[in-house]
Amino acid sequence: MGKRDFYEVLGITRTASETEIKVAFRKLAMQCHPDRNPGNVSAEIQFREINEAYEVLKDPQKRGAYDRYGHAAFEQGGAGGPGFGNDFSDFMTDIFDTFFGDTRGGARQRGAGGRERGADMRYNLEITLEEAFTGKNQTIEIPVSIVCEACSGSGAKAGSRPRQCPTCGGAGRVRAQQGFFAIERTCPTCQGRGQIIEDPCDVCSGSGRTTSNRSLSINIPPGVEDGTRIRLTGEGEAGLRGGPAGDLYIFLSVRPHELYQRDGADLFCRVPVSMVTAALGGEFDVPTLAGQEVRVQVPAGTQTGKQFRLRGKGMPVLRTRDFGDLYIQVVVETPQNLTRRQKELLAEFDQESSRDTHPESAGFFSRVKEFFDGLGGNS
Repeated sequence: MGKRDFYEVLGITRTASETEIKVAFRKLAMQCHPDRNPGNVSAEIQFREINEAYEVLKDPQKRGAYDRYGHAAFEQGGAGGPGFGNDFSDFMTDIFDTFFGDTRGGARQRGAGGRERGADMRYNLEITLEEAFTGKNQTIEIPVSIVCEACSGSGAKAGSRPRQCPTCGGAGRVRAQQGFFAIERTCPTCQGRGQIIEDPCDVCSGSGRTTSNRSLSINIPPGVEDGTRIRLTGEGEAGLRGGPAGDLYIFLSVRPHELYQRDGADLFCRVPVSMVTAALGGEFDVPTLAGQEVRVQVPAGTQTGKQFRLRGKGMPVLRTRDFGDLYIQVVVETPQNLTRRQKELLAEFDQESSRDTHPESAGFFSRVKEFFDGLGGNS
């Protein structure tokens, strides 16, 4: 029985693009792969058939010969017969990655010569609310891995140099053929670095980096909030064997303030005032984080919980010229530790008080009386 037309095998037209050919092959290969159809001889034959068709049609030169001469172009030592070449192995590795995860991911952080990117670092820094208001330049000292000066980051002793790994040829990966699968894994000899250090550096023991304290200057902008993260590119750990350095992340925490509570760019402050000031009216001064004092007028009859809004006296909004507001909440303070005379005066005041003097409490107790009267009438 003669071979089927390669275009018919892949289910495509003769004008199909390279992308359409590849998509059709991948779809069929996934459906007919022997591992998905154990014991199915028909699926195995179809799998070989679509692979043969793909090997020809994916190559522009082979495809041109096939379009002109058909199957005869590849018989008796023609333009080169199809087979399980490297491209097919690469494709099967892609399929394996789809099912089981990226088998090559571990090598992506490595470059030529086993160079690996250094790890990112975290530094926690606490600042005051005043420092968050004004911003500041802060110098910190952190222990960090740096490039070994003795071996310039190569990991090899002075006068020697790493040699290429004989197992993987410097690739850091080895490939094993298992049936139709070509599976890549990290080279067990060099651990994926592609090089072997026979005479490691005495200072860094072959890692290419050492630990040292480093001083860094950090610019903290005005308006930062608790939990703000500042990234310093390339200030993390040095890379392995000369690889690029990681990043340093500064996490800011703002210390609680004794006067103010913060909500975004707004500030809140509770101010106790005397009963007399709340009743007769008065004023008091409130300090701001800008170092100024703002006078607040208290109208007569002010109750606990009354808020006064001071526009633009809050925190700066990060990376803008805007400011939040400062909210002053009044708390009327009940007198304590009264003298006999003070008690007498308050008693006299109470005798002179009326419903108009305490309208809220008078109204409340009137509603309470009406409530209980209603209960009595329903019984």
